[in-house]
Amino acid sequence: MTEAATAEPVAGRLNRGLALLVAGTFFMENLDGTIVATAAPAIARDLGVAPVDINLVMTTYLVAVAVGIPLSGWLADRFGGRRVFLVAIGVFTLASAGCAVSTSLPVLCAVRVVQGLGGAMMVPVGRLVVLRATEKRDLLDAIAYLTWPALVAPVIAPFVGGWLSTYASWQWIFLINIPLGLVAVVVAVKVVPVVAGGGVGPLDWVGFFLCGVTLVSLLLGVEGVGQRSPQGVLVAALLVVAAGAGAFTVLHMRRASRPLLDLTALRVRSFRVANASGMVYRMAISAVPFLLPLMFQLAFHWTAVRSGLMVMAVFLGNVMIKPATSPLIRRWGFRRVIVTSSVGGALMLVACAFLRPATPAAVIAGVLVLSGATRSLGFSAYNSLQFADIPGPQMSAANTLSSTIGQLAAGLGVAVGALVLRLAGGVLDSLAPGHDVLLAYSVAFGLLALMMLYPVAEGFVGLHRGAGSEVASAGASRR
Repeated sequence: MTEAATAEPVAGRLNRGLALLVAGTFFMENLDGTIVATAAPAIARDLGVAPVDINLVMTTYLVAVAVGIPLSGWLADRFGGRRVFLVAIGVFTLASAGCAVSTSLPVLCAVRVVQGLGGAMMVPVGRLVVLRATEKRDLLDAIAYLTWPALVAPVIAPFVGGWLSTYASWQWIFLINIPLGLVAVVVAVKVVPVVAGGGVGPLDWVGFFLCGVTLVSLLLGVEGVGQRSPQGVLVAALLVVAAGAGAFTVLHMRRASRPLLDLTALRVRSFRVANASGMVYRMAISAVPFLLPLMFQLAFHWTAVRSGLMVMAVFLGNVMIKPATSPLIRRWGFRRVIVTSSVGGALMLVACAFLRPATPAAVIAGVLVLSGATRSLGFSAYNSLQFADIPGPQMSAANTLSSTIGQLAAGLGVAVGALVLRLAGGVLDSLAPGHDVLLAYSVAFGLLALMMLYPVAEGFVGLHRGAGSEVASAGASRR
């Protein structure tokens, strides 16, 4: 039986096996986006380059994922979600093997582009497969399964990368994907439903080009601002190109008969608010796993392994609160949970600003556990709310658009973390020459806390009390 010959299945009860499979592939993609940072010195030594040059390995992967995601919705509609998902896992796994055997920086970067394109297909297409097969009443539980990889991977990456590069070799940060990918393919063949392909028009090449130029320019431009020695002219040019291409992209998407990114989902208030304020929330939260290891190693003078172990306290908070996230949303509603998690996240960022080497380890761990709990609650609420009021026929377009925004936010999170740290250091250098390096991290965490005021305000003003009530009340009515 071919995929194209089968009609799309009607959404039913949550398929936990399918949700866990997709969550596992999300974990691989998210882990590979962040794990390279800790292993950068070891990779640089083997390839004969400076450690700072390994930043290209992370940037090429990030750019490939960002460019590939807008294409994923069209591919899923054209060829069927199951087929595209299987191919994506295969490409990602083979590219991981290619990364492990790379002998030069250009080769490694080239293979990382291929790996990023595979990851770009896995993430949104996998989520779309789950969303299409799940009724609204089970959406909260489905999103809970799909949320943990984005929370866990950046947190454990410093420890895993540090341990593997210290006690094994950096190649293992890629080799571990091979058995995971093979298992994922076998399981996917059995549990991913067959969905009809076809029925869509030709690819919107103009939209694809404009969207790619916008995303690449924006990511590279913001990252360039955060560099220790930014090239002002190049960075300014990239940001100008990003702004211009972004404006043309929006105009094109609104006028095109079959746009690559359908913006009509933004007319749904809950989707619009969840992605607008959620993007700022994700940027601030995603910067934390980047700043904490740097602060612990460069300001506290901890080892990479000790730093990674402490950051895993954030993961502990994620795990501890996870069973309560869906019940809390059902009990209090999306609006209260989003506002509460944003306020809690801001307070934890302020607490991180006051951490010092003399602070008891138990206190530091407690702050990070609470930070992990608030970020897990916020991620789950935002990810569920954005699809709560989206009708079935619009789900594919809404999923592609939200995946693009989410990937952009995650990528900008690291760049924003580097940017606020650089800004803090620059201001302190001019006001207090010879200041303690730790003070720059304190200011950076304070600036991130200020960013969280927008999600708080948007939650109060942009969301009504009953936002997403169909999803929350449907789940509660079964209990």
